[in-house]
Amino acid sequence: MAMTDADAELKARHRAMWAAGDYPSMVETFLTPLGPRLVEACGIGPGMTVLDVAAGTGNAAIPAALAGARVTASDLTPELLEDGERRAAAAGATLEWVVADAEALPFDDGAFDCVISSIGAMFAPHHQRTADELVRVCRPGGTLGLLSWTPEGMIGALFRTIGPFAPPPPPGAQPPPLWGSADHVRELLGDRVELATLERGLLEVDAFAAARDYADHFRERYGPTIAAEANARRTGRGEQFADALNGFAEEWNRAAPGEPARFEMEYLIAVGTRR
Repeated sequence: MAMTDADAELKARHRAMWAAGDYPSMVETFLTPLGPRLVEACGIGPGMTVLDVAAGTGNAAIPAALAGARVTASDLTPELLEDGERRAAAAGATLEWVVADAEALPFDDGAFDCVISSIGAMFAPHHQRTADELVRVCRPGGTLGLLSWTPEGMIGALFRTIGPFAPPPPPGAQPPPLWGSADHVRELLGDRVELATLERGLLEVDAFAAARDYADHFRERYGPTIAAEANARRTGRGEQFADALNGFAEEWNRAAPGEPARFEMEYLIAVGTRR
């Protein structure tokens, strides 16, 4: 499918959004456990060819490479891949890094034994296009594995909180947390993938002394939050945005009064076999 001017503009905005702030430091602070969980759920091991789509800094790609797989990590944002290369070198992992759009992957049909994405492909705006590409590049009999934030969980609530302050989404774009709905994943993949695993899990986060520290972390480092706040300020709603984000963090803090903050971030793991 040919890319329209509107699509090209949207991709440029997405690249800039994820390059803003400091997403790599967020990974190091509390997101690191997610990649290995997906790698384990997919049974990735020596000799397998693996594509990590929207790999970011390699949170799943690097553990897959350390498990002995031949890994290609792809992402729309070069800055994230550059950080991933540094992380891989420090970990002693060897893999290929490719700048690529999840909605138009530059790989042959059936090129990989296993195609994965950990909280990555879910952020591509056109869900069906993305799902079609994930399936296309996975060989028949191969494994497709996704880890996505759920609509009902904490990150789903974050997007509902910041959504009213963000620029309006382009036509056809769908909310990222929909990928964390089992029904949505089934609809996207259809009968092309036999799903063997649809399990919810929790990422427990205790890296922050107070709930507002968590809010500040997202405000300063997370691309979607940064973009929403910038738009809020342009429209004279900067203070409202700050109050909404602080209120969100307080609401989702599961710690008892006087204890360090503790959060539970729900995700869905979906793993299946390409028919």
